Amino acid sequence: MSEVLERPAPTVTTPDLTTERAAAAALKTFFNITEKWGCTDSATQMALLGLRSPRTLHNWKKLKSGPLSKDTMERLSYIFGIYKALHLLLPDKAIADQWVRQPNTAPLFGDHSALDRMKAGNVADLHAVRQYLDAERGWG
Repeated sequence: MSEVLERPAPTVTTPDLTTERAAAAALKTFFNITEKWGCTDSATQMALLGLRSPRTLHNWKKLKSGPLSKDTMERLSYIFGIYKALHLLLPDKAIADQWVRQPNTAPLFGDHSALDRMKAGNVADLHAVRQYLDAERGWG
């Protein structure tokens, strides 16, 4: 019998999202998204990021953060997913970016905006908005 040579499985490298470089890129993306959403006030940005310190936000706006916590990276991931889902659902960029601020009659929002829900400050609220949009896209 001939032997079958087994090849080693390819090595998959996962990017280290805790590096300063990755943190700076993620924060830059976050601030670009919040600007497009019209959420440039510190209180809203702090709530979305789960921050308590205005000084931390100030440093992060200057992309001086050091590595980000797992909680912050999770929050950023949800926000990036929400942004992407909106732009897939609503091809008009302006409408997609305005959606988060518009009152919504869906039970999840109760005539408030998705931004109102996300500003509650809980990761679960970001998750709920992301899940809602994924369901609208047929992914849920």
